[in-house]
Amino acid sequence: MEPIHIIGAGLAGSEAAWQITRAGVPVVLHEMRPKVETFAHKSGDFAEMVCSNSFRSDDDENNAVGQLHWEMRAAGGLIMAMADRHKLPAGGALAVDRDAFSADVTAALRAEPLVSVEEGEITELPQDGRWIIATGPLTSAALGAAIRAETGAESLAFFDAIAPIVYADSIDMDIAWRQSRYDKGETEEERTAYINCPMTKPEYEAFIDAMLAAEKAEFHEGETAGYFDGCLPIEVMTERGRETLRHGPMKPVGLTNAHKPEEKPYAVVQLRRDNALGTLYNIVGFQTKMKYGAQTEVFRMIPGLQNAQFARLGGIHRNTFLNSPTLLDDRMRLRARPNLRFAGQVTGVEGYVESAAMGLLAGRMAAAEALGRDLAAPPGTTAMGALIHHITGGAEAKTFQPMNVNFGLFPPVEAKGGRRGRKDRYPAYTNRAKDDFRAWLAVQ
Repeated sequence: MEPIHIIGAGLAGSEAAWQITRAGVPVVLHEMRPKVETFAHKSGDFAEMVCSNSFRSDDDENNAVGQLHWEMRAAGGLIMAMADRHKLPAGGALAVDRDAFSADVTAALRAEPLVSVEEGEITELPQDGRWIIATGPLTSAALGAAIRAETGAESLAFFDAIAPIVYADSIDMDIAWRQSRYDKGETEEERTAYINCPMTKPEYEAFIDAMLAAEKAEFHEGETAGYFDGCLPIEVMTERGRETLRHGPMKPVGLTNAHKPEEKPYAVVQLRRDNALGTLYNIVGFQTKMKYGAQTEVFRMIPGLQNAQFARLGGIHRNTFLNSPTLLDDRMRLRARPNLRFAGQVTGVEGYVESAAMGLLAGRMAAAEALGRDLAAPPGTTAMGALIHHITGGAEAKTFQPMNVNFGLFPPVEAKGGRRGRKDRYPAYTNRAKDDFRAWLAVQ
């Protein structure tokens, strides 16, 4: 059987390869790293997590991304299996040891007899065979130009920012304390998963002033800084109002300072474990475009981080994606070239889980096609179905922007006897999604 070729071994490409081989179809996985490096990646391993180590909420009853986790597990997803294997304490979130996670995804795919790995950059769109393009936000310049030439339109672009990572032993625990917001978690380890750094009002005001005055990364000529709202740099959030961070990543609610329980912090900076050893912590929600020198000065103004040592500083990188509603059909194929499928973040979904989920669907659809079958997307009542329906026709093409999974993409749930409250509405969405996703899996 002719293999299916996948360009890019990120989260989407890795998941697509795994799903294809589960159907007994061979795969050639093309990855340009480590031969061709990128700004954000630091290894040649597959499914490297760049911006954060969190897959967000794992609540599959009240949260749309938690429902997406459930569906990927139900479909035998590699990404979720490895995330579960390398899970770190993070309250109600699914955070992972990113290096161990990536290493095991790589090992699993390299050990699969139906997977062949070819290292090196693909610079042109292939003319023959079945291909899945899962190159993600850092699509190489050459391949990006080839995609633009083929689609006849400029790919859209926005910018992603990366949060810094701190060495745990450089955090002053006489000032900071361990606690998950609202003590959320089933175990003591979960309830103390975050490190919290408190700020008084004067400290917060001084921090805001320093951050706004700091030197920022400049964009190249002709580039405009459009950001995805779910991953805004803290400087951009602050420009919307000085109190914005206090209602976002620095909100003080649900936390009690263990050192001064009688004092309510004006703001709190949270850090989340980034590896299994607990030696690294990332600053939650602190994506930044400040220059490196400015970052160390500004972030050391945070009480508890005055002596912080950084394993990685924050940064900003270009993120390209297709106007999928106009370019892709409902099988994720390029309308002008049906032998080419796209998957992952390049399709206009945002987030690790969403990207991997689109890889899962692209892989299953491509494998079915190779075996002489047609596989439709899951119903729009499911998390995966809601996402793919949004990007391949549900969204308004003129204003199309990257989207996380959310209940606003799901068809409304009919209420019996009146309007549902949020407490009842969210489980109604997820219960319906589970039933419909099981039915979708059963007919394959």
